[in-house]
Amino acid sequence: MLLRSLGSGVSGLKNFQTSLDVIGNNISNVSTTGYKKARVNFEDLFSNNVQTAKTDQNAIQVGLGAQAGSIDNIITNGVANPTGNPYDVAINGEGYFSVTDGTNTYYTRAGDFKLSSDGTHLVSSQGMALSVEGGDGHDFNDVSAFTIDKQGVIRGTLKSDSETTANLGTIQVYTFNNPAGLEKVGNSLYQTSQASGTANNDQGTNGQGELVQNALEGSNVDLTDEMTALIEAQRAYQANARTITTADQILQELVQLKR
Repeated sequence: MLLRSLGSGVSGLKNFQTSLDVIGNNISNVSTTGYKKARVNFEDLFSNNVQTAKTDQNAIQVGLGAQAGSIDNIITNGVANPTGNPYDVAINGEGYFSVTDGTNTYYTRAGDFKLSSDGTHLVSSQGMALSVEGGDGHDFNDVSAFTIDKQGVIRGTLKSDSETTANLGTIQVYTFNNPAGLEKVGNSLYQTSQASGTANNDQGTNGQGELVQNALEGSNVDLTDEMTALIEAQRAYQANARTITTADQILQELVQLKR
């Protein structure tokens, strides 16, 4: 029994260390553009059967601690904060931008874009090209100003003819059957996994949402919730440490029974 209580206490320490790590990461990203907070889900470990169930008699089982079952991304929208920068775009919905480094494709909610060095297309803060399709053959070098509508269509006023508007293409926005299953790869980027399913950009039918120019999506971390969770995890860690201390004291008493 005492060894079981020691093992349970140790599993609790490990679990709440993980919880503190996740909470600390959420707090550190409270101002990260497009960040989606994470949450740890715990589940109990298998139990030791002292006595199996019988007719009209329940089984006697002693639990052996807990473990982290999953760490989920909470995909609720952050607040769209106005920036006044025409290259900033927020998504009001469930969609993700697609960016590529020429070899790999990634997805992101961070819409802090800028012009490429040659002035032809939009790139992410890491220099990855934003997925834009269609258009009439013009690029940003040809226009003096541009707008991005709710559907992601980029239109600009031609430098050569201020009365003519050019279509520079449509920003592609993707959704996933299970967006919480996307894998984080750093730099506010995600990649698909078996859990997330494949990307879908059938716009207008899958809840991609509307684009908001001159704005960036803020982190969905709520500091009040995180600080409360931090206190709970701290106290739970202390309680599990006390379980180990108490078991150790009882073991010490048993060792000292005979002198």
